Amino acid sequence: MKSLLIDTNIIIDLLAKRDEFYSEAAQLFSLADRKEVQLKISSLSFANTNYILTRLKSPKEAREILRKFKVLVEILNLDDRIIELAISDDKFPDFEDGLQYYSALENSVDVIITRNKKDFKKSKIPVLTAREYLANK
Repeated sequence: MKSLLIDTNIIIDLLAKRDEFYSEAAQLFSLADRKEVQLKISSLSFANTNYILTRLKSPKEAREILRKFKVLVEILNLDDRIIELAISDDKFPDFEDGLQYYSALENSVDVIITRNKKDFKKSKIPVLTAREYLANK
């Protein structure tokens, strides 16, 4: 079974139901629901998603959304090693992208799914958009 790291933007597309991107995100998460792929997210993404959702909904609603969402994904720890790798690597000028990348690398993820492929130009792991992954599945 393929293991996919889902970037924060894809999570927000799904949970905030962003019109332009929702359908592809929903299809991707449906694959996980059917146990066809294993979706992993950084614990940082979980926290950032909560922050965004509480700007759109009440804190109580945001937590309920996250509670339901959590059953579809494996949340990866951010540990000292991942932080050190991200701090030390100038290939990822955006620190958050470095944390995502090293979370994927340290957890043997097969593919990174994001809408911002340019943020992962130096990745040793394949990087695809949700649309690209679904088209090649």
